[in-house]
Amino acid sequence: MPDKFDIAILGGGPGGYVGAIRAAQLGAKVCCIEEDKLGGICLNWGCIPTKTFIATAHLYKKIKDAGEFGIRLTGPVSIDIEAMVNRKNKIVGELVGGIGMLFKSYGVTLYNGFGTFDDASHISVEKADGGVVQIEADKIIIATGSRPMIMKAFPFNGSTIISSDEMINPKSIPQSITIIGGGVIGCEFACLLSEFGAKVTIVEMLPHLLPMEDIDTSKTMEREMKKRGAELFLGEKVASVSDGTGGATCNLESGKTVTSEKVLVSVGRSFNTEDINLEAVGCELNKNGSIQVNDRMETTVPGVYAIGDCAGKYLLAYTASYEGTVAVANALGRVTKADYSGVPNAIFTDPEVGSVGLTQQEAEELGHELRVGNYAFRTLGKSKAEGDILGGVKIIADKKTDKILGAHIIGAHATDLVHEAALAIRQGMTAAALGNMIHAHPVLSEAIMEAAHDVHGMSVHVPKKKA
Repeated sequence: MPDKFDIAILGGGPGGYVGAIRAAQLGAKVCCIEEDKLGGICLNWGCIPTKTFIATAHLYKKIKDAGEFGIRLTGPVSIDIEAMVNRKNKIVGELVGGIGMLFKSYGVTLYNGFGTFDDASHISVEKADGGVVQIEADKIIIATGSRPMIMKAFPFNGSTIISSDEMINPKSIPQSITIIGGGVIGCEFACLLSEFGAKVTIVEMLPHLLPMEDIDTSKTMEREMKKRGAELFLGEKVASVSDGTGGATCNLESGKTVTSEKVLVSVGRSFNTEDINLEAVGCELNKNGSIQVNDRMETTVPGVYAIGDCAGKYLLAYTASYEGTVAVANALGRVTKADYSGVPNAIFTDPEVGSVGLTQQEAEELGHELRVGNYAFRTLGKSKAEGDILGGVKIIADKKTDKILGAHIIGAHATDLVHEAALAIRQGMTAAALGNMIHAHPVLSEAIMEAAHDVHGMSVHVPKKKA
């Protein structure tokens, strides 16, 4: 006889485990099926490991610049790779254990094994010891995530041609590295590795780094990368990558070649929709291999839902968590639609990038007549005190309604600051209303207030613009 549940969730990543806990909070009998460790890619291979490394890089940079703050250090400062990795492993382990503790607290049943569908209400779980358990559930939520995209032109070998997965447990810092892809992952690793002393080259097929961000943000990032000594090949396509003695060579379609100790391929993700016998359910897929869902996260098969990367909406850990709560609510009869207004982007480069809503180009292409406000961190008291004066805030508002359409921040703590703007957009605030909100002093978020005032040319800390 199968084990019976109200809801079964296939996958224990940031969408699956959050959905499981929420279902239990709402009174459902729920199980979660996870082949590997709870927390998924985000916790074990992505968000948390990379951010612990980035925290090390930030501290390393601060220590090297300590003299500017009146702190005198004796002796050289260096990176202990083994200690850095051990710290990462400790943090990841604590967080994974924390999810397990939450599961026990809420009575969520965890099955460690690989789950495959028998039909739309049954899943078979093959455990590590070879045993098989069958699960029956009234509703099923698919949360199987994604993996680095494998392309024939860039054959991973785990040593010289690698994906982001191989960067999580480094034995050493490469003297040189070529990064294929100048998007979020590529730029984050470029900043991290260059801070640790690697010679970084980035090849991006589009005209700018961070091509999905506002053009001003992209140009600032390109300038800062060049200051770090990074070599940029923008608007260039990689034809092939060849492995050689002591490194690998990127052969560009333009005829140029770039040779380095390692090549990091960060050109996108593939959806984990194969190997789970999805054919037995009958869910329809999108052309890119993700699972079709409606605004309630339900697939084309009633009672079967999909969330997170495998649903192909936003490939972000935090939207997966949100979608998990939406899917659970609907699975339990509470009609809820996913609302993606005000979803922030957080990019942990140096400088950080935080953005939400439309870029200026997108807003103009949609026919909006715009007013744009800007404020530079270099004129902010808190920025000067902290020694981080790079970047600033850009706010885009509709000229007729004054509603905020987009906000773009590049600089220290941008990934935290962006949430004020995200809330403003989600709540339909105007630039005037945001500017008139009283901000503490001295704080970095004053830059948001000043940029909102600058939409109307009323920032008191911006020189009068010439007529």
